[in-house]
Amino acid sequence: MDRGGSVKVGEAAQRAEVGRLVQVSSTGAGRLYEPDHALADYLNAKTRAEDDLRRRDLDWTIVRPGLLTDAPGSGTVSLAAEPPPSDGPHGAVSRDDVAELIAALLPVTGARGLTVEVTEGATPIDRAVRAVAAPAPARP
Repeated sequence: MDRGGSVKVGEAAQRAEVGRLVQVSSTGAGRLYEPDHALADYLNAKTRAEDDLRRRDLDWTIVRPGLLTDAPGSGTVSLAAEPPPSDGPHGAVSRDDVAELIAALLPVTGARGLTVEVTEGATPIDRAVRAVAAPAPARP
């Protein structure tokens, strides 16, 4: 999805008072690139879409997958919270595993305001989410 589409989703989510939004971005997003970078247009659009979402009064999580594949999901990933920007996609991950990750992140309150980078790995998705998500605050 391009920046414009992402902004429209964010606007619609605010109007509808959506309780939770997970945005799919890309590894390599998080900084702006010079036009001579092979993926500059794509990654700059993803970075601007992330910036727009962060400014919104929404309960959001950003997922930055590596190169997406059509391979069957394994149910395991490598997941890093708040990764530093890289120069583009490194590593791959199946679309199935990204979808499973999103489903696992949705109910986790400790994933609010979190940016995660995901590639293939050996950690079961539910365990990977628990490892990066902050625990929910204790109730008085």
